[in-house]
Amino acid sequence: MIPPAFDYVRPASLGQACRALAEAGEDAKVLSGGQSLIPLLRLRLSYPTVLVDIGRLPESRAIRDEDDHVFVGATATLDEVVRSAVVNAEVPLVALAARTVADPAVRHRGTFGGSLAHADPAGDLPAVALALDCEFVIVSARGERTVPASAFFQDYLETALAPDEILVGVKVPKLGSGWGFHYEKFHRTAQAWAIVGVAAAVRRADGGVAEARIALTNMGATPLRAAAVEAALRGVPADAEAVAGACAEADAGTSPPADLHARPDYRRHLARVLTRRAVLAAAGARP
Repeated sequence: MIPPAFDYVRPASLGQACRALAEAGEDAKVLSGGQSLIPLLRLRLSYPTVLVDIGRLPESRAIRDEDDHVFVGATATLDEVVRSAVVNAEVPLVALAARTVADPAVRHRGTFGGSLAHADPAGDLPAVALALDCEFVIVSARGERTVPASAFFQDYLETALAPDEILVGVKVPKLGSGWGFHYEKFHRTAQAWAIVGVAAAVRRADGGVAEARIALTNMGATPLRAAAVEAALRGVPADAEAVAGACAEADAGTSPPADLHARPDYRRHLARVLTRRAVLAAAGARP
């Protein structure tokens, strides 16, 4: 299908982009890599009157090591994130999940911020942001603010971003030594959305699990922290039997969707199985 008519603006700076959004009002949309927005336009599921293209803004493209966190610019492509030395060294869970997104063609165009701002519950990176307690740096003509991941994802395809705001980047905390990471994903084909995914960060001490951070993909309208599993894992031996017992409640508090890919009960089963696998892999234990 042919998208509805719209005006196209490519600002030369972040300030110009903010002013363009403020002037356009609620009918404007931010365009970055376009891997989520363009299909919606072609299907006429989105009707913006103005597209503000931020894809070439240098302010939002950088990936930087900043003391206790890594700043990942919103318009950095997923391929750039996957290949980033600082991401792989300091916040490897981000790279592990990013390399599972779609296929190389999409990762070369799609952006880190776009994957998060689209807020599809089947997306891989929102769960990672939630598990790592990332902070979202947001700007507008009104100023700058920072929103924690726990408050950023608000409902299905809805975030804390106001119509005149731009996601500039994400602060990804460094968890330090002793942590292991894994992203486990079940999907129909290599390019498909996750039917269920699990982002896991595990800190081991004295042969057991000292701390765990677990977040689930596609088990509700937003990514979800598996708080019951995190509590159950604390202090257990890092072996298959103990971890399996702790992960038995991975689906607690979830509301998995029913669609052509899976029923809710199957997604609940997957959540338990994939959480066990992800935790064991992150802990470096034998399955």
